[in-house]
Amino acid sequence: MDAGPWSLASRGTVYVSGLKDYYENLWSRLPVGLTLPDLERRRRFLVSELRPEDRVLDLGCGEGTFAAYAIEAGTAAVLAADVAEAALVRAASAHPQLDLRLVPFCGPLPFEDCSFDLVWASEVIEHVADTAAWLSEVRRVLAPRGRLLLTTPSHGRLRLLAGGIERYSEPLGDHLHLYTARSLRGLLSEFGFDPVMVIAAGPPLARRLLLARGTR
Repeated sequence: MDAGPWSLASRGTVYVSGLKDYYENLWSRLPVGLTLPDLERRRRFLVSELRPEDRVLDLGCGEGTFAAYAIEAGTAAVLAADVAEAALVRAASAHPQLDLRLVPFCGPLPFEDCSFDLVWASEVIEHVADTAAWLSEVRRVLAPRGRLLLTTPSHGRLRLLAGGIERYSEPLGDHLHLYTARSLRGLLSEFGFDPVMVIAAGPPLARRLLLARGTR
């Protein structure tokens, strides 16, 4: 049977195009100078892991806040990348010192193998449609013994019990995946990161943020 214009390939193209438009529109609407959640905790996590010789990729850089922190820390090189041109326009305005790059929403990252010593992806992985392809690309562009640093919301049993899954995975929201410390640790291990460290940060009984490190 002929699928016509709604073949699997065409549906995939429409889906990716729709997500791309979603994030372009989102970054066009958001107020300038966002107050990022858990900013100081995330900043400390990043800075504590940086080394002077690191070549850093901020993947999903948004307005470039964390890429700017990495530059201030004195790392060797920092590249900030995002799927939304609107985000990069804002990053260029807020932090003109940044080296910015537009990356495709799906498909290979436009970087050579082993290009970076550290990939920072803060509040990104929960938005990724094809997590397997994304992690494979992240691992490819990391140098041997390079580190992936992730932050993502924590969705342990107590949080889900208190708030219900609808609160954290709205039908029209952009959080595609919910992670616990256990599931994130298992995911990174499955893709060859070793060792893997995942901790839940925040007040006792309300730990809402996962901080993760995986070594290639």
